[in-house]
Amino acid sequence: MARPLRVEFSGAFYHVISRGNSGEPIFKTGRDKEKFLEYVKRTHELFSLVIHTYCLMANHYHLLVETPQANLSSSIQWLNVSYATFFNKKHGRNGHLFQGRFKALLVDADAYLKQLCRYIHLNPVRAGLVPTPSAYHWSSYSAFIGKTRCPKFLTTDWLLSNFGGKKKKAMKCFQDFVESADINTLEDPHAYLTGGFILGRKDFVEWVRETFLSAREDEKEIPQLKLLKPRVSPERILQQICRESDCSEEQVRAPGWKNNKARKLAIYLARELSGKTCAELGMYFGGVSGPLITMISNRVAGERTRDRGLDTRIENLKKGIFNI
Repeated sequence: MARPLRVEFSGAFYHVISRGNSGEPIFKTGRDKEKFLEYVKRTHELFSLVIHTYCLMANHYHLLVETPQANLSSSIQWLNVSYATFFNKKHGRNGHLFQGRFKALLVDADAYLKQLCRYIHLNPVRAGLVPTPSAYHWSSYSAFIGKTRCPKFLTTDWLLSNFGGKKKKAMKCFQDFVESADINTLEDPHAYLTGGFILGRKDFVEWVRETFLSAREDEKEIPQLKLLKPRVSPERILQQICRESDCSEEQVRAPGWKNNKARKLAIYLARELSGKTCAELGMYFGGVSGPLITMISNRVAGERTRDRGLDTRIENLKKGIFNI
């Protein structure tokens, strides 16, 4: 099973979704949901996780969270394991309660958090459980509109601040924003996902790509990574190599130069960053074969693991290529 792509950093926002194994219920009673929220509160305390929205359905849950520390995986794993242990013991069952790894969508908060919060709170209405979101007891909506007391673990100020400076007015505006939506035509914000896990504007997606994904090399384990890694032209790579190595493009592209370290680095980086096939790179680098490109690239990769100086040089070249 392929690992999900996780990007974790301080101050990140996520939409977390975790479903029951094979679609089975993860909540059978109201007490189950109360206990889960107790674990949410404890997760907030232990991991400093900021909870902006929650909604508990029969066979899955939604959380909108913020991570002041880069610890999303450890936080949600603790939450799920703790609750699953309680649930299995209470209901006399064994095995996995949740379906595989939890889903975490990285969110551009300024652009999408309001829409996502509305979409999550309307989940029980879309499911036909209640006529209005305020009638559903197991979400954070009632706390947002002042119908119930806000739980200590829930933060409403950030979202409500987008609807007005005074809290009562902000609550009313937020309620209008949510309840005036037509659930039959309401767009799912997830339709705008990039790479299956980033919900954000183009500049946010590019920042994530360049900051967190450009240097990762675990594409086989995480297929999403190949689609999200930033791509640059061989020409841009060559420019940086020539600038750093004080050599000409002809020297780098032409085969036959002995001990041509700049050429080897250019081939390695072009194979990693350009998205071109080895056959295409073979033509670019003087008409050599694709297998030779693979061999040179693999050799540099092996040397990099043994030579800290070479690893540092490659990372510095990447920073120059991406203007970081």
